[in-house]
Amino acid sequence: MFSLTNGSLEVQLLDPVADRARFGVRYCTGGYVFQVVDSVHGDLLTGPTFPDSFNWFDGQGIPDAFNLGPLHSTTTLGHALIIGIGVCDLPSKTVRSFSEWNVRRDATSAEFTTLQAYEDHALQLYRTVTLIERTVRSHTTLRNDGKTAIPMRWFPHPFYPQTSTDELLWVNTALDWHDANGYTQSRNGFIARTGWPWKEGKYLPLDHHATAPLVLLQRHPKLGMVSAACSYVPDFFPIWGNAATFSWEPFFERSVAPRQSVSWWIDYMF
Repeated sequence: MFSLTNGSLEVQLLDPVADRARFGVRYCTGGYVFQVVDSVHGDLLTGPTFPDSFNWFDGQGIPDAFNLGPLHSTTTLGHALIIGIGVCDLPSKTVRSFSEWNVRRDATSAEFTTLQAYEDHALQLYRTVTLIERTVRSHTTLRNDGKTAIPMRWFPHPFYPQTSTDELLWVNTALDWHDANGYTQSRNGFIARTGWPWKEGKYLPLDHHATAPLVLLQRHPKLGMVSAACSYVPDFFPIWGNAATFSWEPFFERSVAPRQSVSWWIDYMF
């Protein structure tokens, strides 16, 4: 693990090699933000099992994932290339071979680059995590160098601590709201939890009308309010929480043609 630091925040990043025991077939292994630490308030992020334990599926901090768009083998049943991870055996949920990353970093930024090739697929994935004052930016570029289109599905999964109040999240788009599975919408537009305390996870896809990139305001027990913004309109937008954490997952989905590339970013403001 290594860190990006300034006088205000420390961003802890998993090392794609040294921290391999913390990875599985779900989250991208380059650019995985494990924790953000405030110089005054301490840890700002959590996870579904934090602080009691850690496992590769639940994760913690701000992981992100391409795993819902596996590039399946045409010759070996159950095998696939998962972007940002490597060649995986999906039925056994194991990584057969991890992709290698070239990592360059300084005090406030880290660059992760990997080349992945599997059957007719070949791609370059370039990721940067940058700390600018109290903003953590995650920027990704995927270039298709193969012979066939890449159907890409990516989503971030930031884990925020639950608060003492029920209000959780505000977004800059209208919602076709219906109370469901532990969530309601307050008169001020905030999504709030119901039936607290929860004994199990609560998942809800949001029906939204976003036509512009997403802006999110998130209640936080230590900072009062934090925010986030991304460069894209979400194609699919679920929320999820349990007794320890609350998270939102704005999906970015594209079909990337051969010799084409696509770039996007998301900012987390603390």
